[in-house]
Amino acid sequence: MFENLLGQSAAERLIADIGDNHLAPAMLFSGPPASGKGTAALELARVISCEVLYEESASANAARAAWKCPCPACSRHRLLTHPDLLCLGWKPFSAEIAASAGAFMRETSAVKTSSPGESAASRFLFVRSLRKLLARFNPVLWEDEPKGKQISPIVTSLEEGLNELEFQTMPGLEKLTEDLVKNSFRLESEGMGDTIPIAQLRRAAFWSRLAPAGRAKLILIENADRMQDEARNSLLKLLEEPPERLTVVLATPRPGSLLPTIVSRLRPYRFNARDAAVENEVIRRVFKDVCGEGGISAYLESFLPVSANTLEALAAFFAASVAFKAAVLLKKQGRPIPEETVLLGKYSAPRAEAASLGRPQEEASGVTSLIVEKAEKFEVRSLFSRFLACVLEEVSQSQKAADGLPSVAYNELWKKNTQWAETAVGIYKLRPAQALEKIFTDLSRGMAER
Repeated sequence: MFENLLGQSAAERLIADIGDNHLAPAMLFSGPPASGKGTAALELARVISCEVLYEESASANAARAAWKCPCPACSRHRLLTHPDLLCLGWKPFSAEIAASAGAFMRETSAVKTSSPGESAASRFLFVRSLRKLLARFNPVLWEDEPKGKQISPIVTSLEEGLNELEFQTMPGLEKLTEDLVKNSFRLESEGMGDTIPIAQLRRAAFWSRLAPAGRAKLILIENADRMQDEARNSLLKLLEEPPERLTVVLATPRPGSLLPTIVSRLRPYRFNARDAAVENEVIRRVFKDVCGEGGISAYLESFLPVSANTLEALAAFFAASVAFKAAVLLKKQGRPIPEETVLLGKYSAPRAEAASLGRPQEEASGVTSLIVEKAEKFEVRSLFSRFLACVLEEVSQSQKAADGLPSVAYNELWKKNTQWAETAVGIYKLRPAQALEKIFTDLSRGMAER
């Protein structure tokens, strides 16, 4: 058990708790992104459902619920189709799906066969990555949800594609894989919100009180710090009176953002950032590839349609254009241009021009249309968040040339506007172009009014 979780002492603690029959009914998996929290939770769900783990007649080896355990429960959990598993919470699946598709196509091409059976391991990896996304659209969570009807065709298309994947041969396999990736991007972008809504928590709580189909149920709540206030209260009630044969796992990179009353009811497991050697080994084992600088996260993101370098260049163009617009407004008012604005323009404008994005522009519509076009319309949802993070980094780096530190008001202006844009797009589904136009105007005016 937990053979697929490398470089984490939390796995040893979990194995010990399982062996001593001392698993807590509710747990907190905390640690940085790509540290294995989700992997551990899904493996825990498989282990507690294993049909041979607690059999008195089972051998010592079988009782360890190995990853390749042939029991029906483990088979279904490996494919993430077991009815006793429920997953909530947003996370960026697109990068992992794209990387898994890349591994699948590499191995399929390498074996030079028309049969997908020769690349079963990489196909399984690809299917499992898609199932992680589809698990968020379990009918249990979306019953009577108006939005569920809108995304239902995408979910159906993905399910049909997964069924076809088992029998498809070359050359149609490549086209099918490409379609599955594109549809997964659409589903993540259109179907998932940044926060965990109260309705889903209530449905999950009701589901948890129904008898399990097998040995035990598990609810996984990822990025649990993003719950709405009402959802937190609903979760607290569930933790106060947990049903028998239910395990709840909360995963988050920010445990300090959870309510103390919730944290007090969870057994903590810390997942640490893994060193480069371990991360390289994860990439080698899982994706049969080599990992460059930046670790697992950078490796996965390299498969997205817009590179990190492109996002950084677009952020430079956006920041330089905001500074230019603010300078224009100040000149019209006959006022001097603050050093912070000058530094931002001097730092970001050359970086944008070096990337062939041209000189800074004054009109919000021109700036945003270029950014949206170069970013592939931000169809991959996580790209917009990464772009905004690049903008904040651009502003921060520009001020390092200053003798003093930029004012708190300056930092708050940029932070407030980028947070608003992320919320507007992630929760309220405003189009990225609209959100960028608004914060471009608000930022340039705000810098001119300081």
